[in-house]
Amino acid sequence: MSSSRSDARHEEVIRLVEEGGYVAKVPVTLIYETDDPTSWGPYLSAEDALKLDEVRSALRRGDIAAAARHGEIFELTKVA
Repeated sequence: MSSSRSDARHEEVIRLVEEGGYVAKVPVTLIYETDDPTSWGPYLSAEDALKLDEVRSALRRGDIAAAARHGEIFELTKVA
C-alpha cells in the first residue's frame, strides 16, 4: 500500500510523547482510508511511527537534542 493513494485523507496532528520527565510535541500525519468504510483507521505511516519511537528512545536515554530534531521538547515540573 502506498502512502500517496488518492483515496486516503490525511490530517496533520500533534502527538505527545512522555518519557522520563519530558514531553515531546511531535507532528505526524493520520491517514484515513476513504474508499472502504470497514477499514481500520486512522493510522500512521511507518515513517511517522518510527519517528515517535525515535523520540521516545532519545528521551529515555536523556538525548534531548536528538529528540528535538522531531519536535518541541518540554520538561515536566510538578506544581503541587
